[in-house]
Amino acid sequence: MLRISNTVELTEQELEISQIRAQGAGGQKVNKVASAVHLRFDIPHSTLPAFYKERLMTLHDQRISKDGVVVIKAQNHRTLELNRQDALERLRQLIQDAVKQRKTRKPTKPTKGSQRRRVDKKVNKGRTKALRGKVKL
Repeated sequence: MLRISNTVELTEQELEISQIRAQGAGGQKVNKVASAVHLRFDIPHSTLPAFYKERLMTLHDQRISKDGVVVIKAQNHRTLELNRQDALERLRQLIQDAVKQRKTRKPTKPTKGSQRRRVDKKVNKGRTKALRGKVKL
């Protein structure tokens, strides 16, 4: 079970976890041990609520394919179990971030004082640059 929130959980049958060999610099056991993990999660065929599915499908994330399959590769740790936990945690974080309500931006205008200070700085910079001309003898 992967608990997303108090009401939403994913079962192990919805997640496809496969072992692969980790990439990167070698060592004595790099070509023998498959300790990296590929986690696949099919969004349209999952038991997630419709709201969750819609928000995930609208994300522009490179881990989500056009078909709605999330692929997470975990290879940061040396053991298979830690990589598996890392992949599950990253999936949980992806889903939670997708459904998080974002604050709407309230458009504001700069204050009169800040506008005046900006123009004064520009005038002073122009005066400084005007003094950089050739020196007349």
